[in-house]
Amino acid sequence: QVALVESGGGSVPAGGSLRLSCVVVGLTYSQICMGWFRQAPGKEREGVASLYSDSAHIHYVDSVKGRFTISQDNAKHTVFLQMNNLKAEDTAMYYCAAFRTTDGGWCASLSRYNYWGQGTQVTVSS
Repeated sequence: QVALVESGGGSVPAGGSLRLSCVVVGLTYSQICMGWFRQAPGKEREGVASLYSDSAHIHYVDSVKGRFTISQDNAKHTVFLQMNNLKAEDTAMYYCAAFRTTDGGWCASLSRYNYWGQGTQVTVSS
């Protein structure tokens, strides 16, 4: 059974940092796109960052470029999202997601993700 387990969320003041982690269980960690998404109350889910299992095809939404970094530890089947200089508008539920593909060029496509975690809340106070 496939499970994506996120951790690392919390409440921080503006300018603070958090590091989210997502462990992938029950899914071969190769030829896989991993993504972080977020959804704020009343807003649609948006892609934040994604990468392919060979660490190529890294993509960020414009609003987090220069502040967030996605990375992975393939041996531990874990993907990370380092979030620095957090802003109030980063407040949201953050989700880890995955799908398997031979074409890492699709990693930025939200609609292709078919495995999702339960989410971890990030709250940034201004």
